[in-house]
Amino acid sequence: MDFSLTPAQLDLQERTRRFIAEEVIPLESDPRQDSHGPAEALRDELVARARRAGLLTPHASKEHGGLGLSHVDKAIVFEEAGYSPLGPVALNIHAPDEGNVHLMEVVATPAQKARWLQPLIDGHVRSCFCMTEPPPGAGSDPSMMQTVAVRDGDHYVITGRKWFITGATGAGFAIIMARMEDGSSTMFLADMNQPEIVIERQIDALDSCFTGGHGVVRFDGLRVPATDVLGAIGEGFRYAQVRLAPARLTHCMRWLGAARRVHELAADYARRRQAFGHALVEHEGVGFMLADNDMDLHVSRLTIWHCAWVLDQGGKGRHESSVAKVLCSEAEWRVVDRSVQILGASGVSDETVAARIFRDMRAFRIYDGPSEVHRWSMAKRLAKA
Repeated sequence: MDFSLTPAQLDLQERTRRFIAEEVIPLESDPRQDSHGPAEALRDELVARARRAGLLTPHASKEHGGLGLSHVDKAIVFEEAGYSPLGPVALNIHAPDEGNVHLMEVVATPAQKARWLQPLIDGHVRSCFCMTEPPPGAGSDPSMMQTVAVRDGDHYVITGRKWFITGATGAGFAIIMARMEDGSSTMFLADMNQPEIVIERQIDALDSCFTGGHGVVRFDGLRVPATDVLGAIGEGFRYAQVRLAPARLTHCMRWLGAARRVHELAADYARRRQAFGHALVEHEGVGFMLADNDMDLHVSRLTIWHCAWVLDQGGKGRHESSVAKVLCSEAEWRVVDRSVQILGASGVSDETVAARIFRDMRAFRIYDGPSEVHRWSMAKRLAKA
């Protein structure tokens, strides 16, 4: 493995870094955002800026207007975008749209790509991914899915309830996971502006970085034409892995940029702030925390690059993505937690972006599979070996 960047990658890194610094960070205090994320108007402005900069939806294929980035290329761009909470929104690489773009490019029909995928890549609509359910439905165990799809002529009728559906409010369309009569699962595409799709409420959560927040969504006998099945009938669980393995890794990439941002704030503060006759960084308690941050950032980046390289070589990356998800979510969280401690009052207030990133990042150890489930999966693999 060669970890040196090519001239093209260095140029892309610099372009993205400059765009985030000049076009995105100045909007972090924009009033058009609340506890449920950036408002549509702010998102539209950010997307327009990325479009002008030639950085919109860079992970999409060149055929559909993206940059056709490799997984290693994405590691570079996504880290730079994650440096600001608004960066992934601007570049149209935030969850769940980023993963939905990847899935639909692999699985969707030409007609589905024209109807739903292309507007998503162009930044004209958002999407949501409806899989997680309230108890006793599917969470970490997708086999517990309660939402059902029943064949009725040339349609499927979907009934059920989903929750913690990121971006549901304001989304143009949804990818819906439902259980079939034989117990298998299938994915369906559906426009969100249908009376049988009800957004019951938005959930108040720690994070505020996703446009549309997190919603509770109910399907009251939603009729979906058979032509709007995404992929093959009964293959929903397999397609979920097609989506989730790369998506876990891109989460690691984005949050690495956020962790680096807070670490740099803490390091700068520790060099300037005096206490007991010395700069904070000269006290071992603070200096050692910054050193630990440096190591956690380094290990996270190497892990991401290794997993990205595996995917670029044609590997499925399922095991590697589990390893990366646990290692990076915990290491990057430690970086942010230590940095908040070093920043003191500035770290737990809105004097810096640190508190915002702290709130946003905590959920990273839970979504797309909590650390405990990934450890369990790895343990089962070791037992078989």
